Amino acid sequence: MSSSVSKQPLIKVRNSRIHGRGVFAARRIRKGTRIIEYVGERLSHEAADKRYEDHDPNDNHTFLFIVDKKTVIDAGVGGNAARFINHSCDGNCESVIEKGRVWIEATRTIQPGQELGYDYEIGREPDDPDDVDEIFACRCGSPKCRGTMLWPPERTDKKGKKKASAKKPATEQVKAGQKAGAKSAGQASRGKASGGKAKQGPGARQTARRR
Repeated sequence: MSSSVSKQPLIKVRNSRIHGRGVFAARRIRKGTRIIEYVGERLSHEAADKRYEDHDPNDNHTFLFIVDKKTVIDAGVGGNAARFINHSCDGNCESVIEKGRVWIEATRTIQPGQELGYDYEIGREPDDPDDVDEIFACRCGSPKCRGTMLWPPERTDKKGKKKASAKKPATEQVKAGQKAGAKSAGQASRGKASGGKAKQGPGARQTARRR
């Protein structure tokens, strides 16, 4: 690879057809590339809840990312371009948590101009409003779109019975990153933050890999 190519930025932020601003590949990104770290102010769950306790529950726009049972990253404060990566039900990226840090990695080769996306897998809560799927509607446009950023795709009532989702997924395949560490941590504490919702190291797979 020439030095001129290597000096070109890997990604750029611009308007997205999915939502607001998005992040796009400025040059070819190989599968497995660690693209960017998700950074921002690190808070306790309690502090994040307090910060957003007056947040409009019908507004799903925050930059919160649940790292573990103790820590939430608020990329609205000190964040970088990673906060603009949109949700996709069939994304070309995934989040990876390593030693308390969150990285966005490519799960397949991404061509220049393609938008980056990963599955937020925002967890459901028993007290979610009936229109929660509409509040967190997905507009990724993928043939595999399940119609919502929430996980699991289907709602359940208080007795644990399934309710109809806003849109059934083309597949209900469990994500490889839906591991207990990130998922249960995210569900353990969400409180009022972002109307009770936050990215939760969703597909975030815990890893001890060395780079």
